[in-house]
Amino acid sequence: MENAKKEKPAAPRKSGRPIVSTALEDGRLVELLYDPKEKRTCFAVWDGARWRIEQRVTAARGATLIPYSPHNNLIANRVVLLPSGPEEYGSIAALIADVRQYIHRYVDVSPRFERLASLYVLLSWVHDSFNELPYLRLRGDFGSGKTRFLLIVGALCYKPIFASGASTISPIFHTLDAFRGTLVLDEGDFRFTDEKAEIVKILNNGNVRGLPVLRTEITRDREFNPRAFHVFGPKIIATRGNYDDRALESRFLSEDMRGGRLRADIPISLSSSYHDEALVLRNKLLLYRFRHHGSFSTAEPFDDASIEPRLRQIFAPLIAVADEPSMREELHGLAREYSEGLSMDRAFAIEAQLLAVIRALVVATPQRPLRIKDIAAQFLAEHEDEHGALSAKAIGVIVRQRFGLTTRKTRGNFAVPITEFAKLASLYARYGVEEADDLSAVQERDVVDLRDFFDEGDDAVARA
Repeated sequence: MENAKKEKPAAPRKSGRPIVSTALEDGRLVELLYDPKEKRTCFAVWDGARWRIEQRVTAARGATLIPYSPHNNLIANRVVLLPSGPEEYGSIAALIADVRQYIHRYVDVSPRFERLASLYVLLSWVHDSFNELPYLRLRGDFGSGKTRFLLIVGALCYKPIFASGASTISPIFHTLDAFRGTLVLDEGDFRFTDEKAEIVKILNNGNVRGLPVLRTEITRDREFNPRAFHVFGPKIIATRGNYDDRALESRFLSEDMRGGRLRADIPISLSSSYHDEALVLRNKLLLYRFRHHGSFSTAEPFDDASIEPRLRQIFAPLIAVADEPSMREELHGLAREYSEGLSMDRAFAIEAQLLAVIRALVVATPQRPLRIKDIAAQFLAEHEDEHGALSAKAIGVIVRQRFGLTTRKTRGNFAVPITEFAKLASLYARYGVEEADDLSAVQERDVVDLRDFFDEGDDAVARA
């Protein structure tokens, strides 16, 4: 039977190495606790069968490990939230139900995303059993409820680290590396390009184990000594839009927050009681971590060839954590939906990128027909690494069938005639491509002057 033998805290803190949590060589798990009433930190140590509260831990090689100070700014100011001690939760199904009820009490999201968020909370507490992880993302404008979701769901996750778009990147790197917890990031789009690029590095490297981010550091002796920051872990992000990187977008399980009227039972403002409720649940989730850490073998992607490989990877941990067959089946169906959406997004992205190439070529030579082979050459120069070597024939199909542009044969090559340029403005708007100069008013003399550019008798729509 599990029990806890509490030791009285030692008055003077003995020297040792401060840590937040660790898995010792002898199999013991050590987790930092914080009592917000007593303003005191200590350790919960799990030996595989029982847990104890301890003030310091001796590692296998004799090193003394001590808890972070309760006066640490991150802990004292609730930037990082911790449990105060393990508590019994009953069954896994009961724990998931408690988590979901808490989320439902304060947040208005779709029922499916509510269930998904409940499972994600459990996953965060055992995330180090897996090699790949998904991210949760809330997408919407201000006032749509994104921040409320982050506060409520983030408060239940494993060592949540709260940050916002107003934060600089350096402390985020350092805090993730030190605490190895769940990043809860509001306004994750960031306002400035350099900051956005830095957070994208964290997000691109942070869902796969073993991909630290290298940062330049110089020693006191001015010796070049790059440092690897470990950023692997769960992440809950709120953004107003999408990231430009489609590979990054495929890591998110997203909910669109449309705002509007809240459910009548949801409080407009959060009282301090939600902190107490969240602490009780974190304590139960800590015991869940102790009992189930290491019990999940590395999750293999489930066998469904219709689902994108990346999605099979990131859904596998959620399916492993799901306790009920019905929930696992729902996750499988959700993975199929996301996969179909990714396929559509990919097709849409190719079209938008192709239109951007067309726009640049038209701006450069607005009084010349646009040859398909020139479009294809420029598209490959910019996007071959992303889409592979698309042929000029494939580009021609997109131009004619998806854009509705007529092509004609000119000197052995197919081209978009100047008379079709008037259609481009509406295409730019449809695909979100920055509109070029007004090309709708093509001068008749331009068409006449260049009419001999086309082969005689080839006025019919040509097919590549």
